[in-house]
Amino acid sequence: MGLFDSFSRSKKENLNKGLAKTKDSVFKKLTRVVVGKTTVDDDVLDELEEVLISSDVGVDTTLKIIERIEKRVAQDKFLGTSELNRILKEEIAGLLKENSKGEHIGFDLPKSEHPYVIMVVGVNGVGKTTTIGKLAYQFKKAGKKVTLGAADTFRAAAVDQLIIWSERVGVPVVNQGMGADPASVAFETLTQAKANGSDVVIIDTAGRLHNKINLMNELSKIKRVMDRVIPGAPHEILLVLDGSTGQNAFEQAKQFTLATEVNALAITKLDGTAKGGVVIGVSDQFKVPVKYIGIGEGMEDLQVFSRNEFVDSLFN
Repeated sequence: MGLFDSFSRSKKENLNKGLAKTKDSVFKKLTRVVVGKTTVDDDVLDELEEVLISSDVGVDTTLKIIERIEKRVAQDKFLGTSELNRILKEEIAGLLKENSKGEHIGFDLPKSEHPYVIMVVGVNGVGKTTTIGKLAYQFKKAGKKVTLGAADTFRAAAVDQLIIWSERVGVPVVNQGMGADPASVAFETLTQAKANGSDVVIIDTAGRLHNKINLMNELSKIKRVMDRVIPGAPHEILLVLDGSTGQNAFEQAKQFTLATEVNALAITKLDGTAKGGVVIGVSDQFKVPVKYIGIGEGMEDLQVFSRNEFVDSLFN
């Protein structure tokens, strides 16, 4: 089976469309870098560094990529600028591979944990609740029984929004209203999910960052309660980041990875921005794999992240 055979044509088209603004921006800049040049020399590398940083890849990750390309130049002695795209693709895919335990194919779940519990974290406004709704849709479509938990009880809008998504997708939601104890909601959600034989449980949590200690304490309490109902839960702590915020997404990732053990990322709103490079930088800097990307408004526009497809879409 070829590298991209498992990726359907329609998904690929959606991905290409979703990343069009980033691709267009990167390509225009790369074209300027190589114009009038035949070999990858120091000038080309300096300008390439600038292109990657301005595409929100981040300084540290950019320097890593440049270092890798420098090694290739030293080994091959002569590298033509025509090969720059291929080398960039290979090195960035290699970097993303280091932060991930293999590719995720479809909306599958590990058989060892049942139900599989996902706790979703992230600041307000990044598309957290929408991502949960789309995840519920995709898991249900894949034949899984889904239960949602409305543990973002700090905002009435968050609870209401999750109820609307549960009705739209046709999955149950456990809700105790605004102001309820989030840990109590999590406890009830997992108890019900166990009783009704759910395959996957998705818990929404409050997204305020004004006090990291409070956030840390709250998330720790929710996790302790979950572990009592289903040992080892949550199995996944999914941090949702808004790709269009660029460098701000790095800061949010920093705060949340300090507050709790984030082990997966969902990066949303990539279709409306030229800052798609943030996917590469955040994954590399925080050593957390990107699991899902949002590339549009539709239910199908939350995709399981494929590093090879992502890099292919950016540089082809």
